[in-house]
Amino acid sequence: MNDARKYWQANIRLVIGCLVVWFVVSFGCGIFFVQQLNTITILGGYPLGFWFAQQGSIYSFVVLIFFYAWRMNQLDKKFNVSED
Repeated sequence: MNDARKYWQANIRLVIGCLVVWFVVSFGCGIFFVQQLNTITILGGYPLGFWFAQQGSIYSFVVLIFFYAWRMNQLDKKFNVSED
């Protein structure tokens, strides 16, 4: 298997992994498991499920963006396609 194909597969695995995390955080914590999470309160009494639906999924998405950029820089260097 050539390097271009390995690079593409690594990229797709990373994207799929990020999408799974995004789905679990935004839909899982904010919609599917909201009743269970609402039994936990944070920051002055806010239910955790409500927090994930309003803020947590946004924070998680921003973290995923930075993680993706950091990991792609590593992959670029590993496969010698870095822009440095």
